[in-house]
Amino acid sequence: MTVQHFTPEGMLQPTPYHHVSVGTGTKHVHVSGQIARRADGSPVAPGDLSGQVAQALRNTAVGLKGAGASFADVLRLTFYVTRWNPDKIGDFMAGVESVAEEIGLRLPMPPASLIGVDYLFEPDVLVEVEATALLD
Repeated sequence: MTVQHFTPEGMLQPTPYHHVSVGTGTKHVHVSGQIARRADGSPVAPGDLSGQVAQALRNTAVGLKGAGASFADVLRLTFYVTRWNPDKIGDFMAGVESVAEEIGLRLPMPPASLIGVDYLFEPDVLVEVEATALLD
């Protein structure tokens, strides 16, 4: 296996992600800045964090597939969420869970960071996803 995800005993549990990943491949794949837009640029789920998370993850899956990878190869995910506060975690996780099976994202997720930001590059963009994967 190229990527192994785990949470060692003694680390905070449960969390919606693993704390550690170990990659043994040689080809790095970086998928940057995926947002809730269709290929033609039209927005998906305006004003809906859950819907935007789901679409941004779908777009991330397309980027991974284009490089010959999948979520099974992902070492790390980074989420940027506008105007973040802890009350949004339910909507955020609903978006992840609604699309996980469809895109092959195992739960708990690979190591992940959720970073709150004031805004992203356009006012209707609520979330952006980046992924780092490793292939043999």
